Amino acid sequence: MRDRVYLDWNATTPLRPEARVAMNAAMDAVGNPSSVHAEGRAARAIVERARAQLADAFGAGRAEIVFTSGATEAAALALAGRGLAAAPVEHDCVAAWTTPDLAVGADGRITAPDPGRCAVQAANSETGILQDLPSGLAVVDAAQVGGKSPFVFDATGARAALLSGHKLGGPKGVGALILAPGAEPTALLRGGGQESGRRAGTENLVGIAGFGAAAAAAARDLDAGVWERVAQLRNILECALEAVAKETIFIGNGASRLPNTICLATPGWKAESQVMQMDLAGYAVSAGSACSSGKVRASRVLQAMGHDATTAGSAIRVSIGPATSEAEILSFADAWTGQYRRFRAKAA
Repeated sequence: MRDRVYLDWNATTPLRPEARVAMNAAMDAVGNPSSVHAEGRAARAIVERARAQLADAFGAGRAEIVFTSGATEAAALALAGRGLAAAPVEHDCVAAWTTPDLAVGADGRITAPDPGRCAVQAANSETGILQDLPSGLAVVDAAQVGGKSPFVFDATGARAALLSGHKLGGPKGVGALILAPGAEPTALLRGGGQESGRRAGTENLVGIAGFGAAAAAAARDLDAGVWERVAQLRNILECALEAVAKETIFIGNGASRLPNTICLATPGWKAESQVMQMDLAGYAVSAGSACSSGKVRASRVLQAMGHDATTAGSAIRVSIGPATSEAEILSFADAWTGQYRRFRAKAA
């Protein structure tokens, strides 16, 4: 049996070797980062090193970084009780705390007339479409853009930004909230006063170490042009699929988007069927966000962009990464187009 091919990098990324090394080293740090003895100071140094690595990777020189359990907790910390507006294409962790009042066009671009009262994603997880972020946003969701495309927090003028460790090669279960100077969220977790009183609880030392190392490695990859090669592979795959599936809609094709993401909809061919067929053939792809308790449903992102329920219910996402090879994407193209021809034959 041949190896499986992982094409769901927007859901989660493989753990980077640099993160694994940092996490293994952190496991040997016995101290509590809040303790004042030598062991505690050594653990604290690991946390602060990771904090500096994130600041360097995301251009947050004057900002403060609060470690959380993930981007979902960071969103709650940044958004709870603030009554901010967002677009109906936002991730569920942002949608849960905002009102869907912002307009989104057929091209997936968001209009935020009052940035200081708005939360806007830098990149959509399903379509990969990048936003032109207006200056001074209340909150930027940078979970998907982080590590795949340049993001400089200080240049955005935003009050806060959300990050997720496992979206850029770090471990699951750790994220961060970047805060501009003077921004002060209301703590959701109270207790020992960790993270300057913003997020109580003993720090996830191992996860934080891996997150910092992954962020540093991701920044080096961006500087080295690694994701330009990924974009070339994405374009090769997209062309291979387009050549066969004439009525398939490639969402965001031609728009500014993440270098690794293809969102394709073949009206009438249910996304659930495609995901299952590809899984059985050895390929991991998804239908929209992975944060839906395993459910496959019509994409509300595509519906917000004006696509009907049939089209939205047929959309799958293929997301690749630096470890993806050309041979893998071409073999996927063969497998998907083979199933597509069977679908067309049955529909005829």
